[in-house]
Amino acid sequence: MIPHPRALLLVLALFMTAAGCGLAAPGGSDEEPKVTILGPWTDDQEQRFKDVLDGFGIPYTYQGTAATREVLLAEVQAGDPPDIAILPGVGELVEYADEGRLRSLKGLYDPEEYGNPWRPGAQGVKGDLWVPLKADLKSIVWYRDGDAPEPRPAPLASWCVGMGDDGASGWPGSDWIEDLILQRAGPVLYARWATGDLEWTDDRVVAAWTTWAGMLAQDPDRAGAMLPADHRGTAGGHGLLFGGGCDLEHQGSFARAFYGDHKDRAAFADSAPLLPGGPYTVKAHEVSADFAALFGRSGPAREMIRRLASRDAQEEWGRTGGVFSANAAVPPRTGTVDRQVSRRFTDQRVPLCLDASDVMPAAVRDAFYEAVLLTMAHPAEPVRSRLADIQKVQDAQARDTRRLTGVCGRPQ
Repeated sequence: MIPHPRALLLVLALFMTAAGCGLAAPGGSDEEPKVTILGPWTDDQEQRFKDVLDGFGIPYTYQGTAATREVLLAEVQAGDPPDIAILPGVGELVEYADEGRLRSLKGLYDPEEYGNPWRPGAQGVKGDLWVPLKADLKSIVWYRDGDAPEPRPAPLASWCVGMGDDGASGWPGSDWIEDLILQRAGPVLYARWATGDLEWTDDRVVAAWTTWAGMLAQDPDRAGAMLPADHRGTAGGHGLLFGGGCDLEHQGSFARAFYGDHKDRAAFADSAPLLPGGPYTVKAHEVSADFAALFGRSGPAREMIRRLASRDAQEEWGRTGGVFSANAAVPPRTGTVDRQVSRRFTDQRVPLCLDASDVMPAAVRDAFYEAVLLTMAHPAEPVRSRLADIQKVQDAQARDTRRLTGVCGRPQ
């Protein structure tokens, strides 16, 4: 069974579900059945996604929320899941698949267009049960164009950091830990850790975590101020990078959406040389994706998935919405930064590794985020006991819980 998140998150999810946040029903009359879609995009990103959906001519209802995991759990438990759910990771999807809730996508997209590590087969899961609709590159650091950093570790005072998020505070810190483990120890050990085959108290995990805590301990007051800060910056602003007071931001390719009309002034570099304890060489690139899965059985829902995963729709969304596709058949986007991101997605020399927290069981992921927040609040304290607590949560998972295997892989 899907583990229950904390009560507070479930209450939030139920509230958001009842409120019907982000609902839209273009096309057709009220009597026509509509494909129900739950997704992570809100505000401007939601509108751009709806623009793509509107072009299909299929009546739909879209619910956008940052708490997709919690809202989906509430709707599944209420016996009324959406036809299509789009989640930022495959950890929950594996569990829903084991419960027999997901419908096959066979014939709705070409798996050969989605290489490693994107498709279920590459992740060690039989069947075509989900498909990535939007991909993001991590293992990068943003800076203001013309102000490129020196290729060496930067002090805490240089970094833009915020742990706040509507759905899961703490995940920006998990990205730091994941990238440190990846660039220090390489993709093989990273994959073992992400899939539960390497204990959290392993010396190499402890060392990476301690290195990050050491950077935070350079200025505990500043680290404490970063704890409640929204990772997107102030509402209506230009993100953390252009909000003043910092020069570097360890954030995925989606960060440009936060920079508003300053986004063309943003450039990025590989994170490996800049991470604490380095400089390191680039051993792999961490990536993430938003995966669509089918809970409903209707023909329109299946057609919606087919259209969303198609090359034409992926190319259109990239052009109008500024997003990246995991579909290898989609031509690279134009623009200097876009081409740089695309090259890293397709670089055969460097493996791509899925975001570790996204492939972990929900309970383990939540414990991971909690330990990140505690470390930021008390960076001088030893980290091993916190990692031991995460290991206890991982050990408590059912022995028959399926584990992913293909977390890392070279792109096709």
